[in-house]
Amino acid sequence: MIKIINLMVCVFVLSCITLAHAEEAVPKIPIKESAEQGNALAQAQLGALFLLGRDGYEVNVQEAAVWMLKAAEQGLLEAEVIVAAMYDRGLGMPQDVKKATQWYEKAAAKGHGASLAILGKNEAAKGSVAFNYQAVRLKAATQIPNEYAKKILLKTK
Repeated sequence: MIKIINLMVCVFVLSCITLAHAEEAVPKIPIKESAEQGNALAQAQLGALFLLGRDGYEVNVQEAAVWMLKAAEQGLLEAEVIVAAMYDRGLGMPQDVKKATQWYEKAAAKGHGASLAILGKNEAAKGSVAFNYQAVRLKAATQIPNEYAKKILLKTK
């Protein structure tokens, strides 16, 4: 149990380190125009801007949810995970654990480690008898939206 928690903490710390320059990321193309034309990455980036309140966008979790859902529906992995966490928390959309689980399942099917752990489907988690998946899921759902939004802003393709 402790090993799994330590592993999850390490994954989040490593994600934070790689995102150190996300504050400086500035979109090079008109994001809103590209998002409206159906570009999944631009949709996720616009959602991230609304979620984080960056580059002149005010924080608006409902608008962030709309754009993240559009990107997730096109199969963008990071957006799928953010949407799952937003449904888990009721952030910008109604709280719906069933829909959250469906989105985590989609990400897990692509091999997404945190989603596998949240669902209790990774090998390390399976061996842990007293592991509290609900506590890990709630903690992850709190951290994922902002951390993954920063990651999305760094993507160029």
